[in-house]
Amino acid sequence: MIVVIGATSFIGMYTVEELIAHGEKVIATGRNPRLATMLEDMGAAFVQLDITKARDFEKLPKEDVEGVILLAALLPANAKADLKETENAADYICTNCLGTVNTLEYCRRNHIKKIISSCSYGDVSGAWDKGYAIREEEPRSFSFTGDHAMYVISKNAANDTIEYYNQQHGLQGAIFRFSPVYGVGPHGTILVNGKPYKSGIQTFIENAEEGKDIELWGNPHIKRDIIYVKDVARAFRLALASEQTLGLYNMTSGTQLDLEDEAKAIVEVFGSGKRSNIVYRPEKPNNTPSFLFSMEKAKHDFGFVPEYTDFKIMMKDYKRELESGRWTALAFSANARAE
Repeated sequence: MIVVIGATSFIGMYTVEELIAHGEKVIATGRNPRLATMLEDMGAAFVQLDITKARDFEKLPKEDVEGVILLAALLPANAKADLKETENAADYICTNCLGTVNTLEYCRRNHIKKIISSCSYGDVSGAWDKGYAIREEEPRSFSFTGDHAMYVISKNAANDTIEYYNQQHGLQGAIFRFSPVYGVGPHGTILVNGKPYKSGIQTFIENAEEGKDIELWGNPHIKRDIIYVKDVARAFRLALASEQTLGLYNMTSGTQLDLEDEAKAIVEVFGSGKRSNIVYRPEKPNNTPSFLFSMEKAKHDFGFVPEYTDFKIMMKDYKRELESGRWTALAFSANARAE
């Protein structure tokens, strides 16, 4: 049996579905009982759980657990604090650090060897735009300001705690370092410094569907390394099955997506009737960086090779997911997980 903590998250829903489709028994946890029915319809058992409360872990099984996937976290995309007026550092530490300790203690006490958590690609932002594929050995380098800073700080501390439990208590703990994850998910908007904004990909898709212009601000050839949510879900399954899985792993496509190519593919896949024009606005600021990550370690340790590296193929599947209605039935809407 696999315990997925934070199963009501965007990535969690797909991961539960992937595990059950491959014969795994899944205990799915979350704080959103509204999504319990959907998880149970998939075949999972649902447990309402708050990772900041150690006593909540008493609700989970103590025997026959093969591994734990920890996806519950406080992210900038769902943090409501406006840092110009208040401070939410304690919230990040409580959720991401204490929550990780509570999960590790659940594993240690119940002799559960395998746990996989996640972190942000922002921990090596100092290496972005450097022209090489970033490996797991890259030294940490990140900004100590902005709405992402405390997320990265808290996740770094959580990752170090997982490594402590690996060495001190013999756990087989791993961390997936995510770049932006694309897919149909449960959030219509993301929060930036506490304020709601529509995600870039959702804006592109809506404009393409309506035949409106799609504006590319700044450099239209920014190249980012993204990953599709279905690849992420498969990676979790493969990593849990391998005895070599240990430590930090880049979890991206290992390829770069050009911003102009992204817009063209979305117009082709989602456009109908009047086709959107791509309008170039080089005078508008766009602080999005270019970056690329090496995926060799994940391939070597648990045989993971991303399937959705062609963006047009990804968008065709994305469209099928949108049109299926299985997410929108619970007020889901298109979005990319932003970190």
